Formats: sequence, structure tokens, C-alpha cells
Amino acid sequence: EVPLVESGGDLVQAGGSLRLSCAASGFTLDDYAIGWFRLAPGKEREGVSCISSSDDDIYYTDSVKGRFTISSDNAKNTVYLQMNDLKPEDTAVYYCGADSISNCEGTMEGDTVRYWGKGNQVTVSS
Repeated sequence: EVPLVESGGDLVQAGGSLRLSCAASGFTLDDYAIGWFRLAPGKEREGVSCISSSDDDIYYTDSVKGRFTISSDNAKNTVYLQMNDLKPEDTAVYYCGADSISNCEGTMEGDTVRYWGKGNQVTVSS
């Protein structure tokens, strides 16, 4: 059983919006910091956003600030990434990861993530 499953990726035009979902099974998301990451061809993995287990701390990488919003629904055991005003440079496979260091400290580097999803493709056409 895959502990994290991403969904919501699609092909959209520049300026469009998507909402990615990260659903957990077998564990409770609100015990973990949840990060969103992306991997584009020819580039290194990039931490995009993180929400702490308490939801009190939220972080974004500079390139998505003002456009992306991370949120959680503990009742659904799901974290979301709302992506607005998408740009071609947002094209990547997006992954979510659960980090047992629950305050997001270091989460966006990805090295302490305990559970990973399989990824979901987001393609933004110009």
C-alpha cells in the first residue's frame, strides 16, 4: 500500500489553475510536516511548499509565493496545493512527502522525508 497518493495533475495553459491533493493512508498526516516537491527534466528536486503538523507554519519557495497555497484537511487526511497563475516553468512531476520533523524545519530540502508519494505530472503550455 502506497502511503501517500497525489492527484490533480493535468495539462493546462499558462495562467490556468490546478489543485493537487496528497492523500495519506496508514498514518495520520497531522502528525507530520507535509511538503510538496517538484522535479523537472534536467533539474534537481525542488521544495515548493511545506505545512507543519500544527498548520501554524507554512513555507513557500520564492518562485511560487503569491501563486500557490498549501492547506490541509485533517478530516480527509489530505493536504492540498492550490496552484494559480501557472507558468510553463512550473511544469514538473509534483510529489508530496511526510516528514516526522513536524515543524517544517529542513523539510523542503527533502532529506528527512519519511514517506513519499509516486508523483503527479503537471504540464503548463505557453
